[in-house]
Amino acid sequence: MTTTNPLKEEVIALIKELPEDTTLDDIIYHLYVKQKLLKAKEDIAQGRTYSHEQVKDMAEKWLK
Repeated sequence: MTTTNPLKEEVIALIKELPEDTTLDDIIYHLYVKQKLLKAKEDIAQGRTYSHEQVKDMAEKWLK
């Protein structure tokens, strides 16, 4: 019995949507971006976010 893996299906769909002349580097880049977006979605769901004001404060400290 085969079980489906939604993530695997998403990755396959993503690759199928890329142009025919896509390179391996292009595929790796798109998978990297997909991974980062999934992580961000998880962080948001878990409440691991910063307010706009917090980000502005952090940026000011970094830019000094």
